Amino acid sequence: MARTLLFPQGFFWGTATSAHQVEGNNIYSDWWKAEQEGKVPHKSQRACDSYNRYEEDFDLAKAMHNNAYRFSIEWARIEPQEGKFQEEEIEHYRRVIRAAKERGLEPFVTLHHYTVPQWFAEKGGWTHKKAPEYFERYVQFVVERLGNDARYWVTINEPLILLVKGYGSGSFPPFKRNNFLGMLQATFTMIKAHKRAYKVIHDRNPEAKVGVAHAINYLESSGGIFHVLQIPVVFVLRYVKDQWFLDQIKNSQDFIGVNHYRRIKFSFRRGSFTEGDILSDFGWEVYPRGMYHVVKSLQRFKLPIFITENGIANAKDDHRSAFIVEHLQELHKAIEEGADVRGYFHWSLLDNFEWAEGFHMKFGLVEVDFETLERRPRPSANTYAEICRTSSLEIDS
Repeated sequence: MARTLLFPQGFFWGTATSAHQVEGNNIYSDWWKAEQEGKVPHKSQRACDSYNRYEEDFDLAKAMHNNAYRFSIEWARIEPQEGKFQEEEIEHYRRVIRAAKERGLEPFVTLHHYTVPQWFAEKGGWTHKKAPEYFERYVQFVVERLGNDARYWVTINEPLILLVKGYGSGSFPPFKRNNFLGMLQATFTMIKAHKRAYKVIHDRNPEAKVGVAHAINYLESSGGIFHVLQIPVVFVLRYVKDQWFLDQIKNSQDFIGVNHYRRIKFSFRRGSFTEGDILSDFGWEVYPRGMYHVVKSLQRFKLPIFITENGIANAKDDHRSAFIVEHLQELHKAIEEGADVRGYFHWSLLDNFEWAEGFHMKFGLVEVDFETLERRPRPSANTYAEICRTSSLEIDS
């Protein structure tokens, strides 16, 4: 027997992208430079050319009955040289915001999504003592001009992922491996940078809502003979990776952004690993119940929650519809139990440049032919469109 799960009135349904991954020709950024120098295996080049095709993209989002869209402003375009700001780029993003709103899409604007200007990186990036000041200056320039055009702002996307990949594994700029001192320095400068940005945005628009998008995947013990001993370790790891940063900015956030993709298991013998019956093309386990656990764990902060990213790399599109439905079912369960969840953004609207994986990982509800740049909605786009249209789920009870 079918049952209808209704989402709260005013719920935001959207998709998400980031500038470097879809705009193309981001020539003043640290990632672009790394691509040209061969420090990462793939080049973004023109990506999806969304810098020029954003209206076409917004038409696709509108056709899916979305009422919100999350995107990022590229710092390297706004300030390609230190202290030299580009008014024409601000006007470009003003047009982007206007085009989104004309289609009924509420803009959720991210100010930093992994990439930084080359000049900032050359100074030491987030380890430089003046990094919070540089970020504040950039944010000030943006919000002075766009602060009344958008209500929702994400200051930094996935700070801890950026820190771990940049200073731990060395797979992201600045490509430092096992540089734990650098990681620690960058962590605290990012915290300061967020707090400064939060104040700048609220000084310009007191009604604005500001937060950070955190990567929060569900971690649990793998079981086995060491299960009892692994549980306290998992408890500590969950706090460090999921909630410590939130505690550091607890008086400087109006909502919590959650980027949730998978379950990760932990054992003393294997460390962190992934296994499961269904894996994405990335090798990530599809585990919808993780959405419920993650959202419930954040209720202690007593803040609105937005799922700022949730998606699957699935070129065949044979798991994406079920992925969406099952994760939203778990999200609804958390809402029924009191979680204040205000919106869901699927990652992603488009196939895009997936960082070190290049164009191989297909996260899009819309397929992109990177030779012709033709956009073709996948069958899963129809699934998501119907959910967005009705703001509900039809499930078998």
